Amino acid sequence: MTDVTSRDVAAADGQELSASDQQLVRELTDRARANGLQLTGQGGLLGRLTKMIVEGALEGEMDDHLGYAKHDPVGRDGGNSRNGYRAKTLLTEAGPVDVSVPRDRDGSFEPTIVAKRQRRLSGVEDLVISLSAKGLTTGEISAHLAEVYGAEVSKQTISTITDRVMEGLAAWQSRPLDPVYAVLFIDAIQVKIREGEVCNRPIYLALGVTADGERDVLGLWAGEHGDGEGAKYWLRVLTEIKNRGTNDVCMLVCDGLTGLPDAVSAVWDKTIVQTCIVHLLRNSFKYASKKDWGSVAKDLKPVYTAASEAEALDRFADFSSKWEKRYPAIIRLWTNAWAEFVPFLQFDREIRTVICTTNAIESINARLRRAVNARGHFPTEQAALKCLYLAIMSLDPTGRGRKRWTNRWKAALNAFDITFDGRLSAGRN
Repeated sequence: MTDVTSRDVAAADGQELSASDQQLVRELTDRARANGLQLTGQGGLLGRLTKMIVEGALEGEMDDHLGYAKHDPVGRDGGNSRNGYRAKTLLTEAGPVDVSVPRDRDGSFEPTIVAKRQRRLSGVEDLVISLSAKGLTTGEISAHLAEVYGAEVSKQTISTITDRVMEGLAAWQSRPLDPVYAVLFIDAIQVKIREGEVCNRPIYLALGVTADGERDVLGLWAGEHGDGEGAKYWLRVLTEIKNRGTNDVCMLVCDGLTGLPDAVSAVWDKTIVQTCIVHLLRNSFKYASKKDWGSVAKDLKPVYTAASEAEALDRFADFSSKWEKRYPAIIRLWTNAWAEFVPFLQFDREIRTVICTTNAIESINARLRRAVNARGHFPTEQAALKCLYLAIMSLDPTGRGRKRWTNRWKAALNAFDITFDGRLSAGRN
């Protein structure tokens, strides 16, 4: 069989197999089936094909390096020449593959398809990172690779692969941000971290909606045990976001944090703080008997769907007269949150639809919680951040943590620009 060179591989890249190539594949698979040869794992057909292609490509690279082909008389002039082979075992998605890497006499040959000290072909690292993003531990990933691909990969090797993403995390966390966001959703999830003893630590998350309607995860920040979702810590986070280039935010939606409006106004004095309506409803149900949930929800709906704040006050008075004696805590809850509840009542339907809940950020948090719950707890803060960063990147194939939302944001963004006097469109300039 003719050797496959790197030039052949490059020429075939992105093209369909020719008729002769397809016939060759069929012959190989028929032969493998007749001989009972397995497809993957040690000695499998894919492994043999990988060995043939890689070794052929390496020979082609050596031809290019020396300037003449193997056994060519030109190589007898006493200059640099081939000097045998060295054995290397590569981890591939088809399993471990033993290849022979050609050497030259003066040691100047630097292969690119399998670089020096490289032990894994491209694709395996992506597989490891993908499994890690789903919350699998290093031991579980190692067992998965052994079971599915017949590849023995140590937990230390897997940890080394995933540790490389920390450089990407640092760059992502400090990247410049857009000058203005239509909405900023903020939230925190609790993660168990074992440093001395296992305890809950908050991981803060900020999600922005860009002037072009993209979802942009701005960063992850690890708080200390006992922080809860403190407004004081959020002041640090928001200040960092501003220092990275965000000079304006039209609205910020959150879960009713005490003191947060003051923290926001200290960073962006024009930003309107809006409490998440869904969180208010959920917190209301905590104070009510389950049998009354349906009635409470029905009686609260006229409050948050009112056409104006004056109408909302009238409907809340109706609600209070009916439920205050039985559930005074619900009345206090809405009274205390009223200043951050009413802002969205001044806007039209397009804006109300997209800011009345934090569902936008909670959909991301749901993915993060799946990854966290799969792990149980983490040995260090860095391990937790690494897992969450991988989960965020897995949601965006571009690797930026950004994603374009549905067309429902188009009308909202137009309404935002009109309502906020062109501040949003100014961010595009």
